[in-house]
Amino acid sequence: MKDTLTDANFPRTADHRVYHLGLRPGEVANRIVTVGSPSRAETIAKLLDESPQPFRLSSERGFLTITGRYKGAPVSIVSIGMGSPNMDFFVREVRECISGDMAVIRLGSCGALINVPVGSVVVPKASVAVSRNVDFNFSDPDSCTDPAYRISKPVAADPDLHREVHKALEAARPAGSDTSIVTGTVNASADSFYSSQGRQTSFPDHNENLIEQLSASSKDLATLEMETFHLFHLAACWGRHTPAGKPTPAPLTTNPVSPTVHQSASSNQPISQVLADSDTVIKAAAAQLVFASRTSQAFITPEQVAELEAWSAKGVLEALKNTPMENNRLHLEEGSVWEYPTS
Repeated sequence: MKDTLTDANFPRTADHRVYHLGLRPGEVANRIVTVGSPSRAETIAKLLDESPQPFRLSSERGFLTITGRYKGAPVSIVSIGMGSPNMDFFVREVRECISGDMAVIRLGSCGALINVPVGSVVVPKASVAVSRNVDFNFSDPDSCTDPAYRISKPVAADPDLHREVHKALEAARPAGSDTSIVTGTVNASADSFYSSQGRQTSFPDHNENLIEQLSASSKDLATLEMETFHLFHLAACWGRHTPAGKPTPAPLTTNPVSPTVHQSASSNQPISQVLADSDTVIKAAAAQLVFASRTSQAFITPEQVAELEAWSAKGVLEALKNTPMENNRLHLEEGSVWEYPTS
């Protein structure tokens, strides 16, 4: 795909592919699991129905989308990498490719601030953002009265989807497993893996007391990672709103994304333009896999990761399948990659 992009405000190709994810309407479903790593996306994809054959698209910017059905329900799995900027690309660009409502569950790794074993699963009820204050004088802290780090107010997960995730994970946990599933906690999403999560490196980050500050400022704080807050925040911001006026299209001279598509809708099938109506909703929740303990410094083993991802993948897919979504608030199946093939 080497088409000219139009509209510098929201770059898109003539066939409506968005700039970073490379997707167009009909290639991403209303129910979505988002993960950080492509390998986790592939683990989840093994649980999809054989028919229709799952669609896969790898974008030039490193995003992987797999769309198919789980027990008949259209579902997408999107691997986005790390950090809030990539979460921003994902939510905004997928929103512009989907008609109707969205239900998004993040299945990601985290570090635990509470005394739970590695390999536990945490289902946070809310998240706060932790950001490095660039106005703080890190080289001469005594000359500065600003805090080195800022902590936001919490943003809640969608309560219904949150409960559905917890219930589905409890049901998916293997019989006889002693894995802890913790809920009712608060997550902190940092803008870096190191300084804003209180890790000590050679840089003068002045974060020696950051974990204590976080715990003191946020009741029920349990986990640290880098993406959940931004998902919850954008979902909460969407709500019911008045759409902005349409910008004037402007051609771009930069190269467009070049996704690798292994299966796609036929060229003669209709492609709908954006139908992100103002009365649609985005429901967001998260399940976090404890890969590291910040209290004991323990780290999960590869064998534990494989076992944990396998059954938690089933749990989040079940949660999405069981989330009620009215048919008239779903993207049309006609022309989509999840449409059942005709014989």
